[in-house]
Amino acid sequence: MHTLVVAATAAEAAHVPADLPLVVTGLGKTAAAVATARALAAYDDLSGLTVVNIGTAGSLRDELTGLHEPGVVLNHDINADIVRSLGYDPEERLVVGESDVVLATGDVFVTDPLVRDRLALAAHLVDMEGYAVAFAAQSFGVPVRLVKHVSDAADESAMDWPAMVEASALVLGVWLEEWLSASC
Repeated sequence: MHTLVVAATAAEAAHVPADLPLVVTGLGKTAAAVATARALAAYDDLSGLTVVNIGTAGSLRDELTGLHEPGVVLNHDINADIVRSLGYDPEERLVVGESDVVLATGDVFVTDPLVRDRLALAAHLVDMEGYAVAFAAQSFGVPVRLVKHVSDAADESAMDWPAMVEASALVLGVWLEEWLSASC
């Protein structure tokens, strides 16, 4: 088994074990999709590879804190109904695991309570890269796991993200070490 760790920022990846391949994509869906696809295209053999996307997420539900591995990821800022009415499949919902937790991904940094409430109707967590990483990995036929640590409540507290990311990075680094130990 081989692992490729993908994170949006170096701050989120600060505690990734040094022996793991790491791609830091930059913020947002476009950067995440391109960087993930570029990294996967560089492999001669993808068999046995798993992409693990680690990062922070905003909680769309007051009771959710801590570490989560979503089973579904949504592209929340595509107008899927319109795209579908034109005869195309927007593929806005990807299954990535068995968990009931749903992650919504979009290029919107969620701080607005109205946006948070709308997203909470369909998802538990929100981030800016998970869907793009999952889409790229699945396009290459590579399994993907999304592992997100709640850093904020997807409200005005999200503006404190720089002060919160280190705590999340520590938890994510421990998860990776434990997962690798269990996988060997």
